[in-house]
Amino acid sequence: MRKNYELPSLNEAKLRSKGSVNTEQFILDPQLVGIGLHKKYMLHTFGCQANVRDSEVMAGILESLGFTMANSDEDADLILLNTCAIRENAENKVFGQIGNLKHLKQKNPDLIIGIAGCMAQEEVVVNKILQSYHQVDLVFGTHNIHRLGDLVYKAMFSKEKTIEVYSKEGDIIENLPERRFGEHKAWVNIMYGCDKFCTYCIVPFTRGKERSRSVEDILDEVNDLKSRGFKEVTLLGQNVNSYGKDLQLEGGFAYLLKEVALTGIERIRFTTSHPWDFTQDMVNTIAAYPNIMPYIHLPVQSGNNDILKIMGRRYTVEEYKDTVRRLKEAIPHLTFSTDIIVGFPNESDEQFNDTLALYDEMKYDFAFTFIYSPRSGTPAAKFDDNVSLEVKKKRLAALNERVKKYALEHNQAMVNQIVEVLVDGPSKKDPSIVSGYTPHQKLVNFKAKDVKSGDIVHVKVTDAKTWFLLGEQI
Repeated sequence: MRKNYELPSLNEAKLRSKGSVNTEQFILDPQLVGIGLHKKYMLHTFGCQANVRDSEVMAGILESLGFTMANSDEDADLILLNTCAIRENAENKVFGQIGNLKHLKQKNPDLIIGIAGCMAQEEVVVNKILQSYHQVDLVFGTHNIHRLGDLVYKAMFSKEKTIEVYSKEGDIIENLPERRFGEHKAWVNIMYGCDKFCTYCIVPFTRGKERSRSVEDILDEVNDLKSRGFKEVTLLGQNVNSYGKDLQLEGGFAYLLKEVALTGIERIRFTTSHPWDFTQDMVNTIAAYPNIMPYIHLPVQSGNNDILKIMGRRYTVEEYKDTVRRLKEAIPHLTFSTDIIVGFPNESDEQFNDTLALYDEMKYDFAFTFIYSPRSGTPAAKFDDNVSLEVKKKRLAALNERVKKYALEHNQAMVNQIVEVLVDGPSKKDPSIVSGYTPHQKLVNFKAKDVKSGDIVHVKVTDAKTWFLLGEQI
């Protein structure tokens, strides 16, 4: 049976050519329509915003086949896990959930369990599934989501395990069905893939090469969202700064940002930016348009140049600081978040202290902090992981104390300010409290009257906690 599988290959996935990217329009095979009638699906999403957007497409395809969304795994005929490979902990959660689904498969042999996303692009993961997780019926990766209908059909009617993972640079598929999970905020892919090849990162292998959607297709999507009442879009890419390079687009991401701003949609965000190629044109564009939100996520990863070099980050601490300086000069009230890895191979106490010193200087509003974990197939996985787990945990705790300290200080500085909040809806903890986000990506919980999801309201900040603000509607 194994010879019929299309298995992943990291060696093939790392190849990069100068050839043009293939763009196709999605067409649903009419023969597949209706195969999901009277059947229900459950979709679990792990990882980043790109995975959430992929899940919206998977849900859209499944509903085009006739499936409806289930309320629980126990109620489902098809269960899909859309996975993340960025860290070992994320993979362990997925394997744990696959194990938990085994009893449902035993109760209902016709249940289809599928694994999708970045983990499916890893050879070691697919081999582990084949060897140890026999309850899995379907495996597909990030490059063939558009084939989900065909793959589900094969898994349903052949009664055989279906493994189809493409290891290639990637295509662009337009006109994909979708089921938007939000009603006023939307993710918009502007590009796919990554060519940076940081030594610790598996993403260039799982997502393919950098490839940009056309400006016209992106603007059509944004305008459609605006016409449907969406108030905020987040432009998505593994490195949005690289947008348009493959298209030889003059102005690149700065040009696209301007064009999206000119649609008049009320709020624009983007993620993620790489410090290496954050151009002055981008800075100027962000400053020029008030509907581009004054919040930047700019991953630094380490505050030491030697560590940055072996990470393959392509910038120095000094260059990073210069980018932040240029942004703050152009947009004085800009807020920042970052990513930081502690315990990278060979990181000394002194090098980690450089990271703490940089954090004290930058005073980020927030940071996503991680203990280094090797990803099989990356260059760093061959390094001697010589920082003990005990030391890694101590460093993470010390860094997180900084994160909490400055997050609280920034929030306290906002007390008595009046802010605009895009309402998400009732607070999960207290339905009488409404919650939403400011342009600076600050979460605000406040009491309000006659407010609904999607409204933008003025709120006076009355109190500050570490991770959120309290306020009253004006």
